[in-house]
Amino acid sequence: MHILVPTGIFHPEPGGPATYLYRFLPELQARGHTVEVITFGEGQPDIYPYPVTRIPRTTIVERNWRYYRAVKEKLPHADVVFINSLGIPLPYIKQPTVLKVVGDRAWERAVNRGWVPPTEDIDHFQTARYGPRVNFVKRSRSNEARRADYVIVPSHYLRQMVIGWGVPAERVKTIYNAVEPNELLPDPVSRQSLNLPDTPLLLTPARLTAWKGVDVTLRAIASLSDVMLVVAGDGPMFNFLQRQVAELELSERVRFLGKISHSELVKYYQVADYTLLYSGYEGLSHVILESLNTGTPVIASDKCGNPEIVQDGYNGFLAPYPEVEALRATILRAFEGDTPQRLRQNPLLDVQKFAWSRMVEETIATLEQQFSR
Repeated sequence: MHILVPTGIFHPEPGGPATYLYRFLPELQARGHTVEVITFGEGQPDIYPYPVTRIPRTTIVERNWRYYRAVKEKLPHADVVFINSLGIPLPYIKQPTVLKVVGDRAWERAVNRGWVPPTEDIDHFQTARYGPRVNFVKRSRSNEARRADYVIVPSHYLRQMVIGWGVPAERVKTIYNAVEPNELLPDPVSRQSLNLPDTPLLLTPARLTAWKGVDVTLRAIASLSDVMLVVAGDGPMFNFLQRQVAELELSERVRFLGKISHSELVKYYQVADYTLLYSGYEGLSHVILESLNTGTPVIASDKCGNPEIVQDGYNGFLAPYPEVEALRATILRAFEGDTPQRLRQNPLLDVQKFAWSRMVEETIATLEQQFSR
């Protein structure tokens, strides 16, 4: 079976979809299938055991036309098309198509363009009526999903969302994201080696966008004089958050690492008391999976797919979103007595539910079923 994989981003660019494909595609090859990737991006060394076509991000019209032509050229050789992004320019496809949906691109675009405020609740967004631009991108993403023969999503939350877009329930399957075996088992490190104090320590790894809730996190810890926050990542909110830290006089207790390698991030997982991801929008967070797999409990918002991973009081805590006081109270609860140490003694991640082998087998079975139907 030859599988064509159109996507918006691919390794070595950061982001969950890019990393997922980079790790998953060799599993297809190991089972005798061939794959080919088409993505936006600049030219990279040919380090992959399969063809990768990159379409430079020039003007919108030019890059979309070149992407469309590249897909159309390669379609005759494909048995199945595994689409990994919404909103990419695709021609008519007669082969079976499987679409992976990891979020609501319409909501992301509306927030990024300023058409709706970043505090707009994503659940409310699904059914609310807006102006012509927002309603157009909502219709477009729903039509894309309905055109696919089958849709896979990484959480039950997203499954219900996609069904709400008009995709029949029998064509939508939840396949949970997973962390590769032994992916996060490096040699132990100490806080001293990372120049970190022996105080309550929170880690937030995130692309710094408005919906990640880092601004709320800063306000929540402002009155918690002994709590330190380390932020790993960059993004459009970076400068705003640095100014907020100065205004709240948190410079001594908040450290911005910027973009760091994955191997460096794992060291911070190891030494943190909790990973804190107070996001209003997560399909199923790979950050949470990584943290729990490393042995570090999580403080997360109660939104989207987070409650499917985090069991409040067992492997972490869930805080209502977006409420500064609720998050502050949750942080205080998380550091009561020996709570951080006690939570670490629990098996933090459901090994079977989020097993890499399970995710691989279910995804490949779905692709093979669509090919043979």
